[in-house]
Amino acid sequence: MLVDDDAELEEKERIKRFTSHHLASSADQLNLPADVVTAVCHRHLLREPDNYLPSLTMVESLALQAEAVPDIYGEENLIGHETVPAFSEVELRERQEADPIIKHVIRWLKAGDKVPSDISPDSPELKLVLKEWKRLEMRDGLLYRKRQCEEQTSYQFVLPESLRATVLTCLHDDMGHMGIERTTDLERSRFYWPRMAADVEHKVKTCGRCVRRKTPPEKAALLVSIRTSRPMQLVCMDFLSLEPDTHNTKDILVITDHFTKYAVAIPTKDQKAATVAKCLWEQFLVHYGFPERLHSDQDRDFESRTIKELCAIAGIKKVRTSPYHPRGNPVEWFNRTLLGMLGTLKDKQKSHWRDFVKPLTHAYNCTRNEVTGYSPYELMFGRQPRLPVDIAFSLPVRQGKPASHSQYVRNLKSRLEESYQTAIENSQKVADRNKQRFDKRVRESILEVGDRVLVRNVHLRNKHKLADKWESAVYCVLKQMGDIPVYMVQPVNQDGPIRTLHRDLLLPCGQLYEAEEDESDQPRATHRPRTRQNSPQQQEEEDCESEDDYTVFSVIPSAFTEEMFTNVYDIQKKLDTSAHLPGKSDLCKTLPPQSPGELAAGIELALSAQGAEVCLEEAEELQPETTVEQPPTEDVENVMTAIVLEDDDGPLLDLGDPEDGNNKIGVQKTDIEIPDCCDQQDEEVLGEVREDASVRRSERSRRAPGRFHYPQLGKPLISFAQNLLESFNNALSIFCEYESKELITV
Repeated sequence: MLVDDDAELEEKERIKRFTSHHLASSADQLNLPADVVTAVCHRHLLREPDNYLPSLTMVESLALQAEAVPDIYGEENLIGHETVPAFSEVELRERQEADPIIKHVIRWLKAGDKVPSDISPDSPELKLVLKEWKRLEMRDGLLYRKRQCEEQTSYQFVLPESLRATVLTCLHDDMGHMGIERTTDLERSRFYWPRMAADVEHKVKTCGRCVRRKTPPEKAALLVSIRTSRPMQLVCMDFLSLEPDTHNTKDILVITDHFTKYAVAIPTKDQKAATVAKCLWEQFLVHYGFPERLHSDQDRDFESRTIKELCAIAGIKKVRTSPYHPRGNPVEWFNRTLLGMLGTLKDKQKSHWRDFVKPLTHAYNCTRNEVTGYSPYELMFGRQPRLPVDIAFSLPVRQGKPASHSQYVRNLKSRLEESYQTAIENSQKVADRNKQRFDKRVRESILEVGDRVLVRNVHLRNKHKLADKWESAVYCVLKQMGDIPVYMVQPVNQDGPIRTLHRDLLLPCGQLYEAEEDESDQPRATHRPRTRQNSPQQQEEEDCESEDDYTVFSVIPSAFTEEMFTNVYDIQKKLDTSAHLPGKSDLCKTLPPQSPGELAAGIELALSAQGAEVCLEEAEELQPETTVEQPPTEDVENVMTAIVLEDDDGPLLDLGDPEDGNNKIGVQKTDIEIPDCCDQQDEEVLGEVREDASVRRSERSRRAPGRFHYPQLGKPLISFAQNLLESFNNALSIFCEYESKELITV
């Protein structure tokens, strides 16, 4: 058996005293009153991090009396979700007897009489309940409805109106927001009340979570076709993005004329506004002229100031589609065609698809378009294109004499007029046929001013299988944009901007059962765990970069009794110590043996009194980094100025411009170095001052400044020339020495 040592015996004695003091019910034990426990709990709630759920441990450890627990600890959502209230038989009996419909049925059942035939119920619900008279029974003072399901008999509790909302919430919201049939089945197996199926259907259709998550987007607006009657009346443009080729080209700027269907495709290096403006000018406008309107989506490259200025100079009206509605840009049809043509290339050709974009676009322009009945090339230029196969077979065969210039113009004009009229008629027929086919699948729904709608959630990125299909905010319709199905909407609470959206992006919601979601229910921002590679300082910097605005933090160090602000300037000037510095005795006499801050201020005043001037030296003799500590103008009375002095080999004072933008502000102690111009006696005085102030002395090694050379400044050609000449001189000197030795020997 091991003998306890002194330390273990002392520990046992300490444990014994602790248990006797805290566990014994002695008269000296302190009993906290209820008010004190309540105050401690409230203080704990206020100091709880992130204002999250209060700690139950605090209540269990302090609350010895029930009245001492604050009311907030008794709320239903304390654990994270609401709990189902438990009703006793007495409470349920009171609820049924208080119901205006059920109380009459209970009174008649207790009397044992049948329902008088001369009673005409005023309430429709009472009439429906009386139809179930043969199935109603009283069990333990509660009203039930007998239900026969196959060969089993079950009893449905006749639910009073005051408890219907609670039951619907429990069997729909708390059961995973099931559909109408599943929720109705759960209700019928347990409860009964008149028009229960209608109430369940209304609950599901007005449930905010179900509407925002489960309602699929539907086409609710009829097709509206774009009409044009001449070339260059409407020009549309868009970007088509593909896989990068060998030249790292991945974007194609597509420009089409809506009437002739003539297309121009330009591979680009990026989608910047300057690139769009340059391609639009050099590849389209200078060749085909200025269009009347330029149509695009709301991409920032097309809506930039550069494009707007180009359109203003050229007299072009810039128009755009409604947001997230690609059907409003006709160029999407050609994008599909061009993508299919590029996809038919061979595997080797796909690696440099940029070389085939323009030839394939020309091939498209030379083929007949099913909408107009003509090729885009013929409608644009008034003649048939000549292909390489025509040159090989000498086609077309021309007969007769060539027409004169005036005759050619007349024939061209007549052909164009006939072609344009035929193209308009064919386009109208195709548009009507497309509209008829499209409208068959649409259930038109027109919105009125003041209607409440939800906006489709179009800001989804990456994986979004759990995201809502509709935004949580409810909008109100302000007006309709002309005769097209585009509306201006604004949030009901008027906290957001006014948005212009197509009808297909709006969902009428009426009065949702669930109000808008609170901001407190939104998921919290996740933070990465602290690791060696992810320090707290780096994590704070990452969080600051993600914010829209900058946050200014004030640093208040607790380890320093005096605060200093250090301004670091670039060295551009140097003092001439031989002509402009005061004498050593005058300088040292000027220094009062007081605190380091006052000492530095005295040195600065002495230098200014002696009229120290700054003279320029060559840039090669500059000493890297000399710091001058200077307080800001607002805290001149509360901070000190420190000057770093050096010997004659380096700069003594930096008189840089305090308004320089490269100034850096920090907090540090004052470092004062004694100049070599002071004698030994004065050095002893300054040494005593330094020891009294307990100022840290700089331990860096002092060395003479070096001269900058061109190789150090980044001139490899000069460095190579210097090395070459030096090597040549060395070789020449060695050769001369060798020749001289040979002559002496001879």
